[in-house]
Amino acid sequence: MTHRVGFVVFDGVTMLDVSGPAEVLHQARRLGHPYDLVLISACGGEVRTSTGMPLGGTVTAAEAGRIDTALVAGGDRLTEQPVDAELLATTRTVAARATRVASVCTGAFVLAELGLLDGRRATTHWRHADTLARRHPWVRVEPDAIHVRDGRFVTSAGISAGIDLTLALVEDDHGADAARRIARELVVFLQRPGGQSQFTTATTPPARNDLLRTLINSVLADPAADHGLPSMARAAAVSPRHLTRLFHTELGTTPARWVERVRLDRAQQLLLDGHSVTSAARHSGLGSDETLRRVFVRHLGITPTAYRQRFATTGTARTAIPESKEAVEHRGV
Repeated sequence: MTHRVGFVVFDGVTMLDVSGPAEVLHQARRLGHPYDLVLISACGGEVRTSTGMPLGGTVTAAEAGRIDTALVAGGDRLTEQPVDAELLATTRTVAARATRVASVCTGAFVLAELGLLDGRRATTHWRHADTLARRHPWVRVEPDAIHVRDGRFVTSAGISAGIDLTLALVEDDHGADAARRIARELVVFLQRPGGQSQFTTATTPPARNDLLRTLINSVLADPAADHGLPSMARAAAVSPRHLTRLFHTELGTTPARWVERVRLDRAQQLLLDGHSVTSAARHSGLGSDETLRRVFVRHLGITPTAYRQRFATTGTARTAIPESKEAVEHRGV
């Protein structure tokens, strides 16, 4: 029996949120697994994607007929303004008749606004995970997941993760071999290693406290310097206990954990810029290859070598970068 997938789309929808999953399902059809794709919008007709390219031939929810899987695509407008009533009504109708409901990227905001994710685990693009959690506190947001399944609801991370999600759906429907063959044809991972954090660099929210803000800027400027708790407390002219309280209050973490994350952030960027693993370890402040490996595996679920091989710019490997005078002095070199 043909499995009908209804893509809920709207003006401003992200093109890849639709085309990525659609291509996976097209490849599944080529393998003899019948999927029927239907584009659904509030008013039917043509919608314009975020690129300006149109998607034509959409139908209304009333015209869509049987839907087995509803897939809500994402778009910037879903995080920048309240979800409009027509999109909510369309999604509610389509989701109610579907046996499985999925979202790509910020499409999770539509499902959450309808209350469909209350009490459930879900994910979205890493950049918007905090917003989703604040806006919908009953949703158990998992910001590092590529895709999350909870009951009949499946949510995915940002944009290209819709491909990962759809491969997982095909695997559910037709087995791992079918999904593996499609992944091979599309030259993508069947199961992407690590989580979303492997693609991001950590950001630190601005501190309200002037003292802490100055210290944070100092660490960000030279992560490889001595940033142990005693050293940072001396630089800030406060006690280690008081500095620890400031970090907990302002950033919700300890000084040591925050510094480690900053150093990981710098190491990621160095690897992406083509530096060797040893160079990234040294100039990020993580010190040794082994320390770098442990931190990468703990935070990202992937080794530095594998991260560099998959994501670093080719042909630009460098082995050294100039150290600041302050970094040299702090290490006593």
